[in-house]
Amino acid sequence: MSDSRNDSLITVRDLHKVYTMGLDSLHALDGVSLDIARGTYVAIMGPSGSGKTTFLDILGCLSRPTTGDYWLNGHKVSEFSENQLAQIRNREIGFVFQNFNLLARSTALDNVELPLLYTGVPRRERTRRATESLAAVDLSQRMGHRPSELSGGQRQRVAIARALVNKPSIIFADEPTGNLDTHSGDAILAIFKELHQKGHTIVMVTHESEVAAHAQRVISFRDGKIVSDIRQQQR
Repeated sequence: MSDSRNDSLITVRDLHKVYTMGLDSLHALDGVSLDIARGTYVAIMGPSGSGKTTFLDILGCLSRPTTGDYWLNGHKVSEFSENQLAQIRNREIGFVFQNFNLLARSTALDNVELPLLYTGVPRRERTRRATESLAAVDLSQRMGHRPSELSGGQRQRVAIARALVNKPSIIFADEPTGNLDTHSGDAILAIFKELHQKGHTIVMVTHESEVAAHAQRVISFRDGKIVSDIRQQQR
Protein backbone atom coordinates (compact mmCIF):
# COMPACT_ATOMS: atom_id res chain seq x y z
CA MET A 1 0.00 0.00 0.00
CA SER A 2 2.81 2.43 0.79
CA ASP A 3 4.23 2.14 -2.73
CA SER A 4 0.78 2.82 -4.21
CA ARG A 5 0.36 5.97 -2.13
CA ASN A 6 3.85 7.22 -3.00
CA ASP A 7 3.28 6.78 -6.73
CA SER A 8 -0.24 8.24 -6.80
CA LEU A 9 -1.63 11.68 -6.13
CA ILE A 10 -4.93 10.06 -5.08
CA THR A 11 -5.43 6.68 -3.45
CA VAL A 12 -8.81 5.45 -2.16
CA ARG A 13 -9.48 2.07 -0.62
CA ASP A 14 -12.88 0.49 0.03
CA LEU A 15 -14.79 3.78 0.20
CA HIS A 16 -18.40 3.57 1.37
CA LYS A 17 -20.84 6.45 1.72
CA VAL A 18 -24.18 5.69 3.34
CA TYR A 19 -27.01 8.18 3.75
CA THR A 20 -29.63 7.28 6.38
CA MET A 21 -33.18 8.54 5.84
CA GLY A 22 -35.45 7.36 8.62
CA LEU A 23 -35.41 3.58 8.50
CA ASP A 24 -33.93 3.50 5.00
CA SER A 25 -30.27 3.62 3.99
CA LEU A 26 -28.88 4.70 0.62
CA HIS A 27 -25.45 3.34 -0.34
CA ALA A 28 -24.16 6.16 -2.55
CA LEU A 29 -20.70 4.54 -2.70
CA ASP A 30 -20.24 0.81 -2.23
CA GLY A 31 -16.61 -0.24 -1.82
CA VAL A 32 -14.74 2.02 -4.27
CA SER A 33 -10.97 1.59 -4.62
CA LEU A 34 -8.66 3.26 -7.14
CA ASP A 35 -5.45 5.20 -7.70
CA ILE A 36 -4.95 8.34 -9.78
CA ALA A 37 -1.40 9.17 -10.82
CA ARG A 38 0.00 12.69 -10.92
CA GLY A 39 -0.48 14.44 -14.22
CA THR A 40 -3.47 12.32 -15.28
CA TYR A 41 -6.62 13.68 -16.94
CA VAL A 42 -9.57 11.61 -15.68
CA ALA A 43 -13.26 11.75 -16.61
CA ILE A 44 -15.84 10.27 -14.25
CA MET A 45 -19.12 9.21 -15.83
CA GLY A 46 -22.35 7.54 -14.80
CA PRO A 47 -26.12 8.03 -14.75
CA SER A 48 -27.89 10.19 -12.17
CA GLY A 49 -27.64 8.53 -8.76
CA SER A 50 -24.61 6.41 -9.74
CA GLY A 51 -22.36 7.91 -7.05
CA LYS A 52 -20.06 9.99 -9.26
CA THR A 53 -20.88 13.34 -7.63
CA THR A 54 -20.65 11.85 -4.12
CA PHE A 55 -17.24 10.47 -5.09
CA LEU A 56 -16.06 13.86 -6.37
CA ASP A 57 -17.27 15.54 -3.15
CA ILE A 58 -15.17 13.11 -1.10
CA LEU A 59 -12.11 13.54 -3.34
CA GLY A 60 -12.53 17.32 -3.04
CA CYS A 61 -12.69 17.11 0.77
CA LEU A 62 -16.21 18.54 0.73
CA SER A 63 -17.64 15.35 2.27
CA ARG A 64 -16.34 12.42 4.30
CA PRO A 65 -16.69 8.71 3.53
CA THR A 66 -18.73 6.66 5.98
CA THR A 67 -15.93 4.11 5.96
CA GLY A 68 -12.75 3.60 3.93
CA ASP A 69 -9.43 5.35 3.45
CA TYR A 70 -8.43 8.29 1.26
CA TRP A 71 -4.95 9.70 0.70
CA LEU A 72 -4.37 12.95 -1.20
CA ASN A 73 -0.79 13.92 -2.02
CA GLY A 74 0.50 11.79 0.85
CA HIS A 75 -2.06 13.05 3.41
CA LYS A 76 -4.59 10.60 4.88
CA VAL A 77 -7.45 13.06 4.59
CA SER A 78 -10.13 10.52 5.58
CA GLU A 79 -8.92 11.05 9.17
CA PHE A 80 -8.68 14.86 9.05
CA SER A 81 -10.67 17.29 11.19
CA GLU A 82 -12.96 19.86 9.54
CA ASN A 83 -10.30 22.55 9.96
CA GLN A 84 -7.66 20.32 8.39
CA LEU A 85 -9.97 19.53 5.48
CA ALA A 86 -10.55 23.26 4.91
CA GLN A 87 -6.80 23.86 4.91
CA ILE A 88 -6.07 21.11 2.42
CA ARG A 89 -8.89 22.32 0.14
CA ASN A 90 -7.29 25.76 0.06
CA ARG A 91 -3.76 24.42 -0.41
CA GLU A 92 -4.11 21.37 -2.65
CA ILE A 93 -7.38 21.65 -4.59
CA GLY A 94 -8.86 23.86 -7.29
CA PHE A 95 -12.60 23.59 -8.04
CA VAL A 96 -14.49 24.38 -11.24
CA PHE A 97 -18.29 24.08 -11.06
CA GLN A 98 -21.06 23.94 -13.65
CA ASN A 99 -22.67 27.11 -12.27
CA PHE A 100 -19.36 29.02 -12.02
CA ASN A 101 -19.97 30.01 -8.34
CA LEU A 102 -18.71 33.56 -8.84
CA LEU A 103 -19.55 36.51 -6.58
CA ALA A 104 -21.96 38.62 -8.63
CA ARG A 105 -20.88 42.04 -7.30
CA SER A 106 -17.14 41.36 -7.55
CA THR A 107 -14.90 41.83 -10.57
CA ALA A 108 -13.18 38.95 -12.30
CA LEU A 109 -9.94 39.96 -10.56
CA ASP A 110 -11.57 40.03 -7.12
CA ASN A 111 -13.20 36.62 -7.71
CA VAL A 112 -9.86 35.08 -8.65
CA GLU A 113 -8.13 36.68 -5.64
CA LEU A 114 -10.63 35.18 -3.18
CA PRO A 115 -8.81 31.88 -2.40
CA LEU A 116 -5.63 33.88 -1.72
CA LEU A 117 -7.53 36.16 0.64
CA TYR A 118 -8.60 33.10 2.66
CA THR A 119 -4.99 31.95 3.00
CA GLY A 120 -3.69 35.36 4.10
CA VAL A 121 -1.65 36.29 1.01
CA PRO A 122 -0.77 40.03 1.04
CA ARG A 123 -2.80 42.24 -1.29
CA ARG A 124 -0.04 43.08 -3.77
CA GLU A 125 0.88 39.40 -4.14
CA ARG A 126 -2.81 38.46 -4.49
CA THR A 127 -3.23 40.93 -7.32
CA ARG A 128 -0.08 39.75 -9.09
CA ARG A 129 -1.02 36.08 -8.93
CA ALA A 130 -4.66 36.67 -9.88
CA THR A 131 -3.57 38.79 -12.86
CA GLU A 132 -1.27 35.97 -14.01
CA SER A 133 -4.06 33.44 -13.60
CA LEU A 134 -6.49 35.48 -15.70
CA ALA A 135 -3.84 35.96 -18.37
CA ALA A 136 -3.39 32.17 -18.49
CA VAL A 137 -7.04 31.81 -19.58
CA ASP A 138 -6.85 34.78 -21.98
CA LEU A 139 -8.96 37.17 -19.88
CA SER A 140 -6.49 39.97 -19.22
CA GLN A 141 -8.84 42.44 -20.93
CA ARG A 142 -11.80 41.50 -18.70
CA MET A 143 -10.25 41.72 -15.23
CA GLY A 144 -12.44 44.66 -14.18
CA HIS A 145 -15.70 43.14 -15.44
CA ARG A 146 -18.36 41.64 -13.17
CA PRO A 147 -19.92 38.24 -14.00
CA SER A 148 -23.05 39.88 -15.45
CA GLU A 149 -20.81 41.64 -17.99
CA LEU A 150 -19.21 38.38 -19.15
CA SER A 151 -20.45 35.57 -21.38
CA GLY A 152 -20.93 32.08 -19.97
CA GLY A 153 -17.65 30.94 -21.46
CA GLN A 154 -15.82 33.93 -20.00
CA ARG A 155 -17.36 33.29 -16.56
CA GLN A 156 -16.09 29.72 -16.68
CA ARG A 157 -12.63 31.02 -17.63
CA VAL A 158 -12.73 33.19 -14.50
CA ALA A 159 -13.68 30.10 -12.49
CA ILE A 160 -10.73 28.18 -13.98
CA ALA A 161 -8.38 31.08 -13.20
CA ARG A 162 -9.66 31.06 -9.61
CA ALA A 163 -9.04 27.29 -9.43
CA LEU A 164 -5.45 27.79 -10.62
CA VAL A 165 -4.46 30.76 -8.49
CA ASN A 166 -3.30 28.72 -5.47
CA LYS A 167 -1.22 26.43 -7.71
CA PRO A 168 -3.14 23.34 -6.54
CA SER A 169 -2.03 19.72 -6.79
CA ILE A 170 -5.28 18.80 -8.54
CA ILE A 171 -8.22 20.42 -10.33
CA PHE A 172 -11.72 19.00 -9.81
CA ALA A 173 -14.32 19.99 -12.41
CA ASP A 174 -18.02 19.17 -12.02
CA GLU A 175 -19.81 19.34 -15.41
CA PRO A 176 -17.72 22.40 -16.41
CA THR A 177 -19.32 22.66 -19.87
CA GLY A 178 -22.87 21.85 -18.73
CA ASN A 179 -24.16 25.44 -18.95
CA LEU A 180 -22.29 26.42 -22.11
CA ASP A 181 -23.06 26.32 -25.81
CA THR A 182 -20.99 24.02 -27.98
CA HIS A 183 -18.49 26.67 -29.08
CA SER A 184 -17.87 27.94 -25.53
CA GLY A 185 -17.70 24.37 -24.21
CA ASP A 186 -15.06 23.45 -26.79
CA ALA A 187 -13.01 26.49 -25.78
CA ILE A 188 -13.14 25.45 -22.11
CA LEU A 189 -12.11 21.89 -23.00
CA ALA A 190 -9.18 23.32 -24.95
CA ILE A 191 -8.06 25.15 -21.79
CA PHE A 192 -8.25 21.94 -19.77
CA LYS A 193 -6.22 20.15 -22.45
CA GLU A 194 -3.56 22.86 -22.30
CA LEU A 195 -3.48 22.71 -18.49
CA HIS A 196 -3.03 18.94 -18.63
CA GLN A 197 -0.21 19.30 -21.14
CA LYS A 198 1.48 21.64 -18.65
CA GLY A 199 1.38 18.88 -16.02
CA HIS A 200 -1.85 19.55 -14.11
CA THR A 201 -3.87 16.65 -12.72
CA ILE A 202 -7.55 16.98 -13.68
CA VAL A 203 -10.56 14.98 -12.49
CA MET A 204 -13.77 15.90 -14.31
CA VAL A 205 -17.32 14.67 -13.75
CA THR A 206 -19.41 14.65 -16.94
CA HIS A 207 -22.42 12.85 -18.36
CA GLU A 208 -21.34 13.63 -21.94
CA SER A 209 -19.24 11.07 -23.79
CA GLU A 210 -18.00 13.82 -26.12
CA VAL A 211 -16.51 15.63 -23.14
CA ALA A 212 -15.09 12.44 -21.61
CA ALA A 213 -13.36 11.71 -24.93
CA HIS A 214 -10.87 14.49 -24.13
CA ALA A 215 -9.57 12.63 -21.04
CA GLN A 216 -6.84 9.97 -20.80
CA ARG A 217 -8.89 7.75 -18.55
CA VAL A 218 -12.66 7.28 -18.21
CA ILE A 219 -14.06 5.77 -15.00
CA SER A 220 -17.75 4.83 -15.06
CA PHE A 221 -19.95 4.45 -11.98
CA ARG A 222 -23.22 2.60 -11.50
CA ASP A 223 -25.05 1.97 -8.22
CA GLY A 224 -22.13 3.26 -6.20
CA LYS A 225 -19.54 0.97 -7.81
CA ILE A 226 -16.92 1.36 -10.53
CA VAL A 227 -18.14 -0.68 -13.51
CA SER A 228 -15.42 0.26 -15.99
CA ASP A 229 -12.03 1.99 -16.01
CA ILE A 230 -10.73 2.62 -19.52
CA ARG A 231 -7.51 4.20 -20.75
CA GLN A 232 -7.90 5.91 -24.10
CA GLN A 233 -6.16 8.06 -26.67
CA GLN A 234 -6.94 11.72 -26.09
CA ARG A 235 -8.39 14.01 -28.70
